[in-house]
Amino acid sequence: MDLEKLLYQPEGTKTLLLGNAALVRGAIEAGVQFISTYPGTPASEVGDIFNLLHKKHSKEYYFEYSTNEKVAMEAGIGASFSNMRTLVCMKHFGLNVASDALLPFVYTGSKGPTVVIVSDDPSCYSSGQTEENTRAFAKLANIPILEPSDPQECKDYIKLGFEISEQFEIPVIIRITTRVAHQTSNVKYDKIEKSKKKIGFKKDYNKFVTMPPRVLAMHDEVLEKIESIRKVSEKSKINRIEGKDGKFGIVTSGVSYLYVKEALEYFKLDIPIFKIGFFNPLATQKLRNFILRLNKVLVVEELDPYLEDSINILAKTVNPKLEVFGKDLLPSTRELNPELVIKALADVTGKSYKFVEKSDKTIVKRAPSLCAGCPYWSVFGAVKEATKGRDIIWGGGIGCYMLASFTPHNIQDYLLCMGSSVGIAHGIKKANKKQKVISFMGDSTFFHAGMPELANVVHNQSDPLIILMDNRITAMTGQQPYPGMESPGTKMIKIEKVVKALGVEHVKVIDPVKDYQELINTVKEYLKHKTVSVIIVRYPCQRI
Repeated sequence: MDLEKLLYQPEGTKTLLLGNAALVRGAIEAGVQFISTYPGTPASEVGDIFNLLHKKHSKEYYFEYSTNEKVAMEAGIGASFSNMRTLVCMKHFGLNVASDALLPFVYTGSKGPTVVIVSDDPSCYSSGQTEENTRAFAKLANIPILEPSDPQECKDYIKLGFEISEQFEIPVIIRITTRVAHQTSNVKYDKIEKSKKKIGFKKDYNKFVTMPPRVLAMHDEVLEKIESIRKVSEKSKINRIEGKDGKFGIVTSGVSYLYVKEALEYFKLDIPIFKIGFFNPLATQKLRNFILRLNKVLVVEELDPYLEDSINILAKTVNPKLEVFGKDLLPSTRELNPELVIKALADVTGKSYKFVEKSDKTIVKRAPSLCAGCPYWSVFGAVKEATKGRDIIWGGGIGCYMLASFTPHNIQDYLLCMGSSVGIAHGIKKANKKQKVISFMGDSTFFHAGMPELANVVHNQSDPLIILMDNRITAMTGQQPYPGMESPGTKMIKIEKVVKALGVEHVKVIDPVKDYQELINTVKEYLKHKTVSVIIVRYPCQRI
C-alpha cells in the first residue's frame, strides 16, 4: 500500500505506522494547512512524507523544505499570523537555529494554532554535534511541551497540541526521540477535520510587534498562559497513574515509559507508575499527590534529570522523608534501555536479575564510509594529493563530507555545526595568517548557513580555501531538494553566482571525477591566493 492510501484511510482504521508517519496522520486529522521543515534525522521522515503527499493534497495544505530551521520557523509564524493551522518540524540541533524566531513567537502568541515537532537523538546516532535535551526549552521559552512514547500517542498528542495552541494562542512543542520517531506499532485513526476559518493576515500591532514597553506585558501574558495551561495539564489524561497502590512508585515520560513497563514485566511487579505526557507545564499538584504516600520513588528519564529535580523540590514540602532515586542509578548520557531500567529497579527493590551475556567478538567493527561511486572519494583524494607534504588545517561541516574525519581520509580538524567550517576558519586565519586552512562545506549547508559566513570572510579579509561540495541534493538526510537544484514549484539558485555576488574573486566549478587532475592543480593554485578562494566541486550524488 502506498503512503497516500495508508495515511488517508477512514476513521476507525487500525494500521501499523512508524512514529514519524503517525505524526503526519495526526497533523492531517487536525486539519493542518501549512507545513515547513528543514530535514534533520531522526525527524526527516515527517517532511519527506508530506512532500510525497502534498502533490495530491495541495488544495488542503502547503508544504516546503525551507533553507534552514529559522526560515522554516519564520515561514510557519507568518502562516500562523495569517490564521493557518501550522506545523514546523526539525531535529533538536535545528531548534537552536530556530530559537531566534521561536522565543519571541511565544510572546506574540499564535493566531492559527501552531505545533513544532522536535526530535532529540540520545546517543547521537545521527547527531554528531551535541546530545541535546529539548526539554530545556520549557523553562527558557515558557513553551508547552508534550512527550509521546509510541506511534499512537504521536498521532494523539499532535492533535492535542493543536487544541492547546488554538485555545491559548501559544505554539506547542511535540518532543520525540529517535526511538519514538522510528518505532512501529498499531495506530487507530480518528476523523480528519477541516478548518473553516478565514485565511489572511489581519493587522494587530498590539499582538504582533514585540517592542517595549508592550514586550514586557507580553512576558506577563505568557506566564499567565502557562499557569492556565497547567490546569489543563492537571486534568489531562496524558498524565496518568497506573498500577496498584504501594509505598514505592515510578515517575517516567516518553519512551522511558516503555522501558519501565518491560522492566516491571521482567520482575512480575505491579507498582504505581506516574506516566507524564505533559512535560511542561508540569502537573505539580497531581505529582505532589502521587509522591505524598510513597516511601521511595524511582525517576526514569533520558538525559538530564528535569523530572527528578522537580520531584526533589516538591518532596521538600510534601514528603521530606521520600527517597528519590534517579541519576544515581541511571546514566545522564546516552539513551536508556530495558536492561538499564531493570538494573535500577533491582537496586531499589533488592530483587536479583540475570542477563545472558552478549558477545560482540565475532562482529567486525568498521568506520562509517562514503557510498560506492560517491564523488567525494575523488574530492578528498585530489585535495590530499594537492597538499601532500604541507601542514593544512582541515575544516569540517555537517553533511556526507563529515565522513572525511574517518579513515582513510583523516582530514577534519574541527567540526561543530552548519556553516561553521568557514566561520571558524576565519578566526583561525585572523589568529595566525601563516597557517593554511581548507574548509569543506556542502551545497545545502551553503544555503542553510554558509552565505553569511562567506560574506564575513570576504568583508573582513581572510583567505581560507573553501571547497564547496555540490552533489545536487541534500544527501545525508534522505535526498531532499534545496535551493541550488531544480524541483517542481521552485526556482533554482546557482551557487557560483551567489559566491561571486558575495565578492569572491577566485571561483571555479570543477567536475571532480572527470577533471580530477584539474582539481589537484586548482587546489595548489588557489592556496597561493591572499584572499578567500572557492572551488565548487560539482557531481551528482550516486544514490539519487
